[in-house]
Amino acid sequence: MKSGTERLNVLIILIAMCFLSGIAFADDGTYKNVPGDMTDSISYSRRLIHRLGVDGRPTYIFPTNSFLRGDNMDMKPIRKSISAHLKYSFQYYPNSYTDRIYRGSYQGLGLAMYSFDNKEEIGTPFALYLFQGARIAQLNPRLSFNYEWNFGASFGWKPYEEYDNPYNKVIGSKINAYINTNFYLNYILSKELDLTAGVDLTHFSNGNTRFPNAGLNTVGLKVGLVYNFNRNGDLFSKPFFQPPVPRFPRHISYDVVLFGSWRRKGVYVGEGQVAAPGAFAVAGFNINPMYNFGYNFRAGVSVDGVYDESANIYADPYSSSSTEQFYRPPLSYQLALGLSARAEYVMPYFTVGIGLGGNVIHRGGDLKGLYQVLALKIEVTRSSFIHIGYNLQNFHTPNYLMLGIGYRFHNKYPTFHR
Repeated sequence: MKSGTERLNVLIILIAMCFLSGIAFADDGTYKNVPGDMTDSISYSRRLIHRLGVDGRPTYIFPTNSFLRGDNMDMKPIRKSISAHLKYSFQYYPNSYTDRIYRGSYQGLGLAMYSFDNKEEIGTPFALYLFQGARIAQLNPRLSFNYEWNFGASFGWKPYEEYDNPYNKVIGSKINAYINTNFYLNYILSKELDLTAGVDLTHFSNGNTRFPNAGLNTVGLKVGLVYNFNRNGDLFSKPFFQPPVPRFPRHISYDVVLFGSWRRKGVYVGEGQVAAPGAFAVAGFNINPMYNFGYNFRAGVSVDGVYDESANIYADPYSSSSTEQFYRPPLSYQLALGLSARAEYVMPYFTVGIGLGGNVIHRGGDLKGLYQVLALKIEVTRSSFIHIGYNLQNFHTPNYLMLGIGYRFHNKYPTFHR
């Protein structure tokens, strides 16, 4: 159901995605053509540093819902949470092509355990997630300012139940998406050990697949240690000769994405909303011509087609039967074709994208207005990928998940991480 918390949910996600997209413009344009055999340099670029990290993250819960403000069994505000994270990642060696192009990027898999105030009504969830981070700025040889995003699923929630858990109007399902962005300082204590400390933003929700979907948002601190198993002792020294990174071949590529999902729908009856029974199918496609500006950034437009089974359904306010008061319009009222502007931040294995557009062919109602797209593309082969996205309407209304596959045509992107 719609609530004021949706604006905060979207704001947290947009801050993360827009910031990451902005980092891409740091490309200084100094890449050169390098003649001759680069086999040794590329092989060096593929060498990995394996890392094991632990984080502690105490956080404050935004009081965006009456349940969190004290309308619960304990009659107390729910303000705090704490989580412990165990993370494996790998990173390319300093001064390699991959390290220099992607600013010391690392990526891996994480496991987190969460503890909230009022475990009886919220539960004690855990999260399993992918993550990636990189350097924003090198402050001195030992200290850097970094970012990291986490994306995955969280399990073990105690969701809303009409009789067994009636106060919890925040969490509607046992499994919820987990989205996190953190910004931190990384200090190299020794050849093996790094100390990290920074700020942390987290969003939990079920992607509008079940009601309620108010979502839960936290902000807090992150403190951790990272052990680097095979990092060399010459960490602070640069090689006597450092070959220039090959010039990027600027070009236009074409991403084709097919996606599908399901969603729940709230329908206005009088001045309020009523949840329409059942789940509704969503299916669509994106065709994205994108200009590749450099190793880290591409932008372009997208033709977006969608079929939303829930679009423009309506209720008869005079009906006495809840099973008969909802009606579906003709098919043409549930189809739309839109155009959107797209921007993507490109890193090894993962691409984070944002989009802003509007439907240009539609029959009105729910399909009017602007829509926004937040997407993660996970590389499978050089030109194929898994697409995980979320569509919003008018910057605050949850629309639907976009779970699909994609293929990139005319892909001239050089890959040093394979």
